[in-house]
Amino acid sequence: MQWIEFLTNNFHTLLALIATGIFAGVLAGLLGVGGGIVIVPVLFFLFQGFGVSPESAMVIATATSLATIVPTSISSIRSHLKKGNVDVELLRRWAGFILIGVLAGSWLVTRVNGEMLALLFGVIAILSALNMLFRTGKSALFSQLPGKAGQTVMGTSIGFFSSMVGIGGGTISVPLLTLYNYPAHKAVGTAAAIGLIISLPGAMALLTMGTAPVDAPVGTFGLVNLIGFICIVPLTVLFAPVGASLAAKLDAAKLKKIFALVLLVTGGRMMAQLML
Repeated sequence: MQWIEFLTNNFHTLLALIATGIFAGVLAGLLGVGGGIVIVPVLFFLFQGFGVSPESAMVIATATSLATIVPTSISSIRSHLKKGNVDVELLRRWAGFILIGVLAGSWLVTRVNGEMLALLFGVIAILSALNMLFRTGKSALFSQLPGKAGQTVMGTSIGFFSSMVGIGGGTISVPLLTLYNYPAHKAVGTAAAIGLIISLPGAMALLTMGTAPVDAPVGTFGLVNLIGFICIVPLTVLFAPVGASLAAKLDAAKLKKIFALVLLVTGGRMMAQLML
């Protein structure tokens, strides 16, 4: 009876979360974009529609997104490993620094105002959109990766900023690696592994260290909304192959530019909502 009452009272929320999982899965397979860059803004606006403040909505969207990336990144890593597209040596060099960045970023998420996180996400979303629009297929700016100090900064920054806005790392690491003449296919495969290094400790930290805001949506533990996690993950995994099939039939390059424009508007709207 309690479950029936819960489902009745939260039916619209569940439908919206299910739609988020389908949307994120299709886009991930269709365009090769990480789920976090889709899930965070959708949850940010969705939670506000159910009476959650923008500040609370952002921190919960960030933590929930990181949690959803854990199983999807494991599936993606297995696929890329079979193709030999994961740079294990790079991961060995970067893993510790990424982890340091993740722990610092996760700790900061539990301390700062959610408005700052939303503004940061908006900036990253806009930069990602501009990269999709203007840098795809362009030549690298540098001939090779920097030295040890430079790579330390890169790994730590990827972990820090990705954990703060709930993305898996591909949004930042792929364009960053390709700037240094790193093979695109290896950048994507390695980014899947980086996503796990970011999402697992990040989600665990926000689940255990975070305190659910007073206006948090039902099913929120720590800062992770477990109902959102349960609804989104299976559908993201299920619909990613659907997106991949569509990519073979549609012009993925044009669709990626359309998505970039949507991301540009979404990032701008998030920033405008909090600044105006």
